[in-house]
Amino acid sequence: MKRAIILAGGKGTRLRPYTMTLPKPLVPLGDKPILEHIITQLKAHNFTHITITVNHMADIIKAYFSDGTKWGVKIDYTFETKPLSTMGPLTLVRDLPDDFLVMNGDVLTDLNFSDFWQSHVDQKNIFTIASHRRKELIDYGLLYHDENNKLTQFEEKPQYDFLVSMGVYMVNKAILKYIPKDTFFGFDHLMHKLLEVNKPATVYEYFGFWLDIGRPADYEIASEKINDLNMKFE
Repeated sequence: MKRAIILAGGKGTRLRPYTMTLPKPLVPLGDKPILEHIITQLKAHNFTHITITVNHMADIIKAYFSDGTKWGVKIDYTFETKPLSTMGPLTLVRDLPDDFLVMNGDVLTDLNFSDFWQSHVDQKNIFTIASHRRKELIDYGLLYHDENNKLTQFEEKPQYDFLVSMGVYMVNKAILKYIPKDTFFGFDHLMHKLLEVNKPATVYEYFGFWLDIGRPADYEIASEKINDLNMKFE
């Protein structure tokens, strides 16, 4: 049985004004809320048990998705009484299997979740990060100078290439011993801890489509692309 944890406890402040009256996971994308697209994708990849971590406007999310019967999956919930960031909520989830998927509730991607799962399991990773390469244009001319303030180099609007986390992870439950309970503990904290104990995460680079729907500009792009993308949402 495949298990997935969807992180949906944030307030969605970066996505205002869309999140003034709705929790971010229920903001519509095409004819469905963002989170419903994710759940239908996970169902297509044979995830049968989905736990949604909730906090902000939790009752609205629970009322919409209920127990998951409509989508043919089991859905249950954990409730944060205070913000626990991205990894802290895992300590609230009961009966976790040896390996499970964790992802943010605002990710639009055509990642093959089955392949991602299998790669993690086959390699016996403790933590696998789905990653994507982003190119960011710096919209300024960059100046470099020496100790006498004399110009040594100039770059006109350079473009930088970064490998970033997609907010999608495969996790072995062995990491739970590194996550303190009832504590704000994020992805960054866990990555530093795993490096400290010499159990580094594995980076899984993905070259397909990915968009973090965190800001109004990202949401507008996603709204334009949702009907054109050749993704398996059903």
